[in-house]
Amino acid sequence: MTINIPPIKHVTFEQPGDAQVMKIITGALPALKQGLVTIKVHAAGVNGPDIKQRQGAYPAPEGASPILGLEVAGEVIAVAEDVTQWQVGDHVCALVPGGGYAQFVNTFAEHCLPVPTGWSFIQAAALPETFFTVWGNVFMRAKLTAGETILIHGASGGIGSTAVQLAHHLGAKVLATTSSADKAEYCLGLGAAHVINYNEQCFVEPILALTHNKGVDVVLDMAGGEFINKNIKVMAMDGRMVSIAMQRGLKATVDIFRIMTKRLTWTGSTLRPQSVAAKAEIAAQLHQHVWPLLSSGVIQIPIDKVFPLSEVVSAHQYMESGAHKGKIVLSVE
Repeated sequence: MTINIPPIKHVTFEQPGDAQVMKIITGALPALKQGLVTIKVHAAGVNGPDIKQRQGAYPAPEGASPILGLEVAGEVIAVAEDVTQWQVGDHVCALVPGGGYAQFVNTFAEHCLPVPTGWSFIQAAALPETFFTVWGNVFMRAKLTAGETILIHGASGGIGSTAVQLAHHLGAKVLATTSSADKAEYCLGLGAAHVINYNEQCFVEPILALTHNKGVDVVLDMAGGEFINKNIKVMAMDGRMVSIAMQRGLKATVDIFRIMTKRLTWTGSTLRPQSVAAKAEIAAQLHQHVWPLLSSGVIQIPIDKVFPLSEVVSAHQYMESGAHKGKIVLSVE
């Protein structure tokens, strides 16, 4: 089923730059293609890749919408003829290849998940980007299992908040780093066993002490730069590190011999360029293993602040300030 949709409001920018380059204009929604659904967007999550794209450092993949926004929650209003798993009227949250900062968006049916029981659209819009990222990297790539220890950097942000809770509730011991005392308390409340303020001390010695010099089994790294070699120092034998961002720098000096002697695995990924099938597999695993935890209320994703779509500039400025704890969401009501 397809319908005619009038021109929609969406966020755009003509040249990369600071948050002020964004503005809201009206444009046409592309025609619905096979495998896609059209969602009336009620809320959209704000994420680090949105900032990078606006700055010109993370362009949209070929064929993806150039409009910002990688996750939404809303109501299905149209489905392609070959789509059978969703119907008009279903409430979903979805990973989108772009176009989330808009009144309507098209995305792959296989990348949609039901809004968890009892969750609002605002809450559900904070789920897809972070949960796809965390599950795909921590549990599929790094293969974290119950009883292991994980070190999570940047644990108070959207990705970090998700990773701390998932790892904790699925049986791992969580050690974390963050930048302030209040953020440390916040992370402890999410399930972290210990939190280190990296602005006050290097995390290497405390982590080794907490693990009785064994080290951690998995590191989720969003820092890059000088943190990489420090991560290697605190990793256990056969440890695994996953890099998903480079907030402290694109390059690192690495102790190769330590990687060899500890038999370490260092991997990483970006979510947006992955294949439709790869993201569909992540969605299927999330639906099986994680969505019951969300619907039962075992895991909650804290919403730090909600901005109307018209205040998208302020939303980006707030994210770039680093003051947030949890997710930032745009309301498209």
